[in-house]
Amino acid sequence: MVRILVVDNGGQWTHREWRVLKYLGVDTEIVPRETPWEKLADVDGLVLSGGAPSGVTLETMGENPTYLAKLSCPILGICAGAQVMGLHYGGTLAPAKAPEFGKARLSLVDETGGRILAGFPKVSTVWESHNDEVSVVPRGFRLLARSDNCAMQAMEHETQPRFAVQFHPEVEHTEHGETVFRNFIAACRM
Repeated sequence: MVRILVVDNGGQWTHREWRVLKYLGVDTEIVPRETPWEKLADVDGLVLSGGAPSGVTLETMGENPTYLAKLSCPILGICAGAQVMGLHYGGTLAPAKAPEFGKARLSLVDETGGRILAGFPKVSTVWESHNDEVSVVPRGFRLLARSDNCAMQAMEHETQPRFAVQFHPEVEHTEHGETVFRNFIAACRM
C-alpha cells in the first residue's frame, strides 16, 4: 500500500486532503510541519498542504524547505505548499493582482496537463483561496495551467517528482480535483 503523508501548514482544508487520499486507498496521516525530515524519509510521497492566504516565506513554513531539499519521494504542494515550493526552487512570490477566493476558471497552458493534470479538460472550474501567487516559475519547472487572475495555477519539475497547484483539488467545488490526487498517487507508485 502506498504511504503518503500530509504536512499540516495550517490550511482550512488539510483534513480534506487527508480524506481524499484515505478514500483512494492510501495509507495516510497528517503530520505537523515541524516534523524532522528524517522521520519522513521512508514515505512514498508527501503533500504540502495549504496554509494562510498570504505571507508565505521559507522561514515561516516550518520544515517544508528541508523536505524539498532532502527527500527524493514525490511531493505535491497545494496553495501555500505550492508557493513554498516555488520559492525554494528560486521562483518569485508576489501579491496577486486580483486575489482569488471561490470559483475560478482553470485553463491548461500545456495541453497534455503534464503528469499532475493528465486527464484534465482544456478549461475547468477550480476553487481558490489565496492573496499571493508564484509570479515567476522557477527554472526547471514547466508551467501547466493558469487562471484569469493567476499566471501559475499548476507547475511541475521537468526531472524531479515535484508538483504544485495553486488551486484546491481537495474541495468538492473543484472539477476533476480527485484526478490530481490519482495522478499524484500514480507518481508515488513509480
